[in-house]
Parts: sequence; structure tokens; C-alpha cells
Amino acid sequence: MKNWLHKLHIHRYFLLFILLFAYAQSVYNRILVRQEINAYIFTPEAAIFWLPKAVVLFAIIFFFIKKWQKSDVFSTKEMLKIACSSIIVYILIMLISGFLIAYLFDNIERNFNRGTLTINLFSDFLDGLIYGSFFLVYYYYRKNKNHQQQLANYHQALSESKIFALKTQLNPHFLFNNLNVLDQLIEEDKNKASEFLNEFAEIYRYVLKSSDRKLINLNEELDFAEQYFRLIQHKYGNAYQLIIKSESKTGLIVPLTLQLLIENAVQHNVGTEENPILISVILSENIRISNNTNLKKNAKPSSRLALGNLKAQYKLLTPVPIEIQQENGVFSVNIPLIHKEP
Repeated sequence: MKNWLHKLHIHRYFLLFILLFAYAQSVYNRILVRQEINAYIFTPEAAIFWLPKAVVLFAIIFFFIKKWQKSDVFSTKEMLKIACSSIIVYILIMLISGFLIAYLFDNIERNFNRGTLTINLFSDFLDGLIYGSFFLVYYYYRKNKNHQQQLANYHQALSESKIFALKTQLNPHFLFNNLNVLDQLIEEDKNKASEFLNEFAEIYRYVLKSSDRKLINLNEELDFAEQYFRLIQHKYGNAYQLIIKSESKTGLIVPLTLQLLIENAVQHNVGTEENPILISVILSENIRISNNTNLKKNAKPSSRLALGNLKAQYKLLTPVPIEIQQENGVFSVNIPLIHKEP
């Protein structure tokens, strides 16, 4: 019983449409036959009486759909086959049930003479054609809607899987790069190495915490970027400098975005106290991260893992692409701000 009530609730608007259409049809037919308008014309019993016939028609169509439609792909040929077969079976059922009712009430001669039979057959054919078309359109609309939802869910799951895979690439990347810095500091200054290790442990907690999140609040990422930059200063002092200019701090961003771009500037450029590498983060409608360039000589070719990974994540989350420019000795990256979780 609960299952039937649930189905009625799901299809309530379609059933209401059928009832209203049947009512309008009954009013029209009565006006056409009687050539007058009175209170009887607008009584609803004809439409209500037609509902069991509609249920029979819909059940026949649904039976043939389940019997013949094996694929989820829409086929015009299959639909025409289902429609024609359903109308024929519906007419036969109406004919047999009409004969049985006429036999019980001894009205066979009146209801099954040539004229009355022709009218009834034509009426059943039109009802089957009209209401059957309504049902098929509604059925295939819902089927297509469900299919689209399944596709959307699949693509969402696929995107989340890809994003997770990309993040699992970055975590070791972040860890190994900073362990290399720590290794150098141990040789150069054990006190600095100890301070670096303590701060790195705190920062890595953020990396692990954010690894299962697609997006993070911009304020959190800014705080993390500043904290990460202090790690860099343990090794390089003021050879690299970070400037943050903000018009707005609202929005969402892929975790580790700023850290990766700061790391990119440090990894590929040589900074000194006299000629520092200035890394600027300007927040407005988007985020622009830029730095002057003084490329390292004899540096190992970059795998561009971090930047490529970042571009791939944003491509899955927003239609606005990351823009990369390099001109007049300045390397810059424009990152889109995201204002709604996908």
C-alpha cells in the first residue's frame, strides 16, 4: 500500500494532467452532442469514470515497454512498435469488456450494432492514441531525466576521483621538497633545521587535513601560505619576499594553490638580499600570483608536476581556466576564485 501511495505521489502531476484533460474532453463532447450549456455539462463523473480505462491503457503500454525495450538507448522503431501493439490490445480489451457488460445487462443488440460498434472502436482508437502518446512522452521524459541524473552523478564521482588522485600526487611532492630543504639546513645550521622541522610538522597537518577537501576558504589558504613562506625564510632569509594585496578575501580555492605557486617561484629563481625575488599575491575578482624572474642556471629541467596538477584540478571544478603569462621578466598565474561548491 505504501509503495502505491509513493508512486501516486511521484506521478501526481501527470495523473492530475490526465484527469483535467479527460474532464475537458468530456465537457467538449457533451457540448458537441447536446448543443447547449447547462450544469450537467460540467459534472466530473465522465472523467473519473475514464480513469480505470487510462490505468488499463498505461499498464498495457508499460508491459510492452518492459517486454521489448532491452536497451536504455531511445529507439523510434521500438516506440512505434510499443505504441501500435498497445493500442490494438487496448481496443480488444475494451471490446471484450464492453461485450461482457452488454451481455450481463442484455444490451448486446443496442451496443454492438454496426453504427455503435464503429463509433466505439473509433473512440477507443483515439483514446489509445491520445492518452497513450501522453504516457509515452511522460515515460521517456522521466527516463531521460533519470539518465541525465545518473550521468551527472557519474561525472561528479569521476571528477572527485580524479581530484583525489591529483591530491595524492601532490602530498608526496610537498613532503619530499621540504625534506630536501630540511636536509640542507641540517648541514648548514642545526638550530634553523630544528625550528624548520617544528613549523613543518604544523604545516603538514594542514596538508593532510585539506587532502580530502576539493575546495577551501580563501582566508585559510592565505594563512597557510604565509605560514609556509616563513619556512622558506628559514633557509633564504629576505632573498625571497611575499607581498599580499587584498580587495576581498571571500571565495573558495583549491587547497595548496598559493603554496604551490610560491614554491614554484622559489624553486626556479635565484634570489639574493640585494636582488630579491618578489612574490606578489593580488586578490580581486580573481587571484594573480606573480614574481620577477632570475632563472637558475644549470637547473634540472622542471617536471611541472605541481602546475600541471593544479590546472587539472581547476579544470574539473570550474569552466574558467588558469592563465599563465611570462613577459618582461615577470612570471604570473591568474587563478579563478570559486564562489560556490560544485
